[in-house]
Parts: sequence; structure tokens; C-alpha cells
Amino acid sequence: MTLTIRPAVAGDLDASIALLQDAGLPSADLTLGKIALVAEKDQLFQGVIGMESFGRTALLRSLIVSPAARGSGVGPALVTALEAACVADSVGELWLLTIEADRFFEKLGYVVRQRDDAPDSIRSTGEFSGLCPDDAVLMSKAL
Repeated sequence: MTLTIRPAVAGDLDASIALLQDAGLPSADLTLGKIALVAEKDQLFQGVIGMESFGRTALLRSLIVSPAARGSGVGPALVTALEAACVADSVGELWLLTIEADRFFEKLGYVVRQRDDAPDSIRSTGEFSGLCPDDAVLMSKAL
């Protein structure tokens, strides 16, 4: 079967939190409103990507792929789908923080930025101000 990427629904919240916690990623402030898309294959949860939108700027949050699906293209597919949704909503720039996935995001066109470069809307998020450690890599991509 093919990979299906769809908008998140209420029933996806618990599975998303569990997947994030298993990977050691922040989930303390995760709500359904911060989960953007879910990937499924054969009706099995494959991954999730989140986003917080601030008009023309958005924060990509919580990209996580289930261990069984890693390396199968689910991660890039989720990022591409999120970027397309952002463009459709007139978001011009996507930001993210990562501890270990900077090389993954560089391959997708994201550029490392200094923390001082982040717009105020990104700096004011819980992820930027406390959930991610200060040594997390800040990246952005113009859409």
C-alpha cells in the first residue's frame, strides 16, 4: 500500500505523544492544534509532523517517524507536505529547532541560523524558550 499523509485528528494525539516521548523529544505542550499532519501506511501510524503558525512565519515542530518506518521516505514526505500546506496558507518562512537532525534538514534546503536571527514570534514559543535546549540547532527555510 502507499503512504497516506492526512491532517491530524483528535485520535492522533496520544499516538503522537507516545512516539515523541519514545524518541526523547519534547511533548509537554503538545496539543492537537500543534499536530499538523500524520503519515499512515496500511492503516498503521508511521509518523507525525507539527507546526505553530504566526502569519507569514511558522515553526516546524515534532517531526518524528516510527522506528519501523525510518529510512523509508516518511520523514521527507511529511516535511514536503507541511511545506506545501504552509505555501497554501501564505507562510513564507519555516523555522525549526533540532538536536540531531540538522543534516537531514540541510538536505531538504534548511539553513542553520543564529538564535538571534529568529523572529520574535519564534522566540516566544515554548519550544524555543524552554522545551529545546540552548544548544539545539536553529534552522530556517524560505518557502
